[in-house]
Amino acid sequence: MRIPESLAPLVEAGTIEEVLRPLMSGKEAAVFLVRSEGELRVAKVYKDAHHRSFRQRSQYSEGRTVRNSRQRRAMAKGSRYGKALLEQAWQNAEVDALYRLHHAGVRVPTPYEFTDDVLVMELITGLDGEPAPRLFDIVPTRTEALSIHKHLVRQVVRMLCAGMVHGDLSEYNILMAAEGPVIIDLPQATDAAHNRNSERILLRDVRHLGQYLGRFAPALRRTKYGPEMWHMYKEGTLHPDSELTGKFSRKGPRVDTNSVIEEIQAAAAEAAKTPVSGYRAKKERQLAEVQAAEEARAAQGVKRKGKGEGKGEGASEGGGGKQRRRRRRRRPRGGESR
Repeated sequence: MRIPESLAPLVEAGTIEEVLRPLMSGKEAAVFLVRSEGELRVAKVYKDAHHRSFRQRSQYSEGRTVRNSRQRRAMAKGSRYGKALLEQAWQNAEVDALYRLHHAGVRVPTPYEFTDDVLVMELITGLDGEPAPRLFDIVPTRTEALSIHKHLVRQVVRMLCAGMVHGDLSEYNILMAAEGPVIIDLPQATDAAHNRNSERILLRDVRHLGQYLGRFAPALRRTKYGPEMWHMYKEGTLHPDSELTGKFSRKGPRVDTNSVIEEIQAAAAEAAKTPVSGYRAKKERQLAEVQAAEEARAAQGVKRKGKGEGKGEGASEGGGGKQRRRRRRRRPRGGESR
């Protein structure tokens, strides 16, 4: 086939001997089947950073340090140069994660070469020797679904013990190799200890596995492997071979409310016995004086209001009587009119 422009430098350098065919293409990268060092491998070509969004990446990139202050400012502004730096960091994160997890015993593709935005790594094959299908592309039986889920949970534990969380673990990022599931696509892999979002991301990954494979083995939907392994990780008791039950409850021991109340009352009594400092006594005295003055003014206002209401009523009654007497005087006498 025609050699893609992005792979031409590696072909000229002899890193890739032959480009056979494209395997798949997504938003992040395009993958090609190539021959390198006499064996079949894959070449992952990352797409142009300027045509993609970086909005969703912040939750994964938290905790990744950038020492150069100029580069850090450019990345924060989102300039063209900054986006290029973000893309480079995104690619480097996947390469670093592959090496780190491969060393920790997690089943991921073996990386061989990374240069010029191209990552050359192991070709994962299925039972027929062809490139392995995704988990999404197969229909497992109930027994197979349980086995796949058990294997993947163990891989997630190994990742967490290595201090990493995948971040996008789904049926699309798992290849079904001849020897079992293989986890791929790790640019969003995050540091479990330094990212505040790591717990939520891990729980989402594990929950998604249970929900998808629960279509074939419904009992998996009720498991709680995520909270269980995260709790053990925080407690420092999680190991690559730790036994998990899939059951977890956040309920702690019952609180003895009577004892708590007694403690509060004892503390209050103890505080009452403590001598009051001169400054505090002065402030309390001033506050009491202010409160007493406010109460006196309020009481005086009520008293004046009561007196004013009494005078008003008497004046209205007296005025009414005089008017009636005046009207009687103006009224002519009957004898005079006749």
